[in-house]
Amino acid sequence: MILTARTTRGREKTAINEMKSKIKNEEFDVRAVFHPEELKGYIFIEGKEGDIKQLSNDIRHLRGIINDEVDVDEIEKYLKDEEKEIKIEVGDQVEVVGGAFKGEEAKVNRVDETNREVTIELLDAAVPIPTTVDIDMVRRKSS
Repeated sequence: MILTARTTRGREKTAINEMKSKIKNEEFDVRAVFHPEELKGYIFIEGKEGDIKQLSNDIRHLRGIINDEVDVDEIEKYLKDEEKEIKIEVGDQVEVVGGAFKGEEAKVNRVDETNREVTIELLDAAVPIPTTVDIDMVRRKSS
């Protein structure tokens, strides 16, 4: 069974990572969790209905499960080879792609993989102030 979950827009990957962590630590019959880039605010979860609903409890940024089952044919257009994650490292120049500083360029001072956060300094700021943002809110600039 495949169900759709509503999430906070821009926080789909955060919700998925939390779900993966919970699946790893507990026994849930969930086979796949994914987010098509084209659909903001939604993720798809494949597994046993009861386990999906139980897993979705207490997941930050998850706003609820839509009770209509999704057919694989409906989401097949979103399935593609898994993207290779681009690593963000200290010293990288990045563009902020979400939040209050959207569109600003910054330099990465610290990367916290555990909490999926980066500490950045805005390049155009008169006084550089370190700011911590979600790692999904920045994109590494092409060299």
